[in-house]
This record gives sequence, C-alpha cells and structure tokens, in this order.
Amino acid sequence: MKKIIMTFITGLALVTASMSTMAEIQSLRGAHALDKPSETLDKRKQIKQKDGFERSYKIQPPMIPHTTEKDRISLKNNSCMKCHSEKNQEKEKAPRIGDSHYIDRDGNKLSDLSSRRYFCTQCHATQVDADQLVENDFVGAK
Repeated sequence: MKKIIMTFITGLALVTASMSTMAEIQSLRGAHALDKPSETLDKRKQIKQKDGFERSYKIQPPMIPHTTEKDRISLKNNSCMKCHSEKNQEKEKAPRIGDSHYIDRDGNKLSDLSSRRYFCTQCHATQVDADQLVENDFVGAK
C-alpha cells in the first residue's frame, strides 16, 4: 500500500511540474491563436540567375533560378511542367526533370512523373535577397 501511495504522489508531482513548464512554451506562431490568421511576412524579391546556382553538396536538389510567384502546384495542375517536362523542355530551353523523378518507391521506372516527386517546391527552392539570420561560415563541397 505504501508503494502505491508513493507512486501516486510522485506521479502527481510530475504532472504538476510538467503543467507549469507547458505554460512557458510558445509556438512558432508566437502568441497568435490557431484560429486566427498568422502575421503576414514581408515579401522578398526573388533572385533570378541565368545559369542557375552552384550546389553546396553532390546530391543537393538544384535551386530554382527564376521567380515562382505566379506558379501553382495543386493536385490537378503543376505549372513547373509547362517548361520542365520531357515534351516541353527543349522548346522552353529549360532543364528536364531528372530521371529519379520517374522512379517509384520500389525502384520501378514509370512512364509518368512519380507522385512522390510531383510537389517540386518540397525540394527545390527559389532564392531571395535576404540577410543571413545567423552568422554562417558554411563552405559547400567541391
């Protein structure tokens, strides 16, 4: 019986301590309620670079060297494919999407773009003219 009471008291103390700690935690949204819109961030000018950006490591997805403000990717439409698909890339003078984008999770070659690679901006990102948030002396692999 003594053990049960001690376990209960210890558990109660832990719950009380964790509740006081939780009151101090704040989300990345700041003090904004989840049912209210978050703060609008200042828009930054996207950087265009004719020959693309140098990669920092061997298997890094290429960065997007053009603006994408008007591009849209949804379940029914991917505006990136207007230029980067196999049938349009030569006419548009754009790089073709990589062969890895035509392989499914089991390693099978597909005739169409893999659904796992459909949302381009999960890996490929536009670049903006912005100051570094923290000091950084990273040097990419050559």
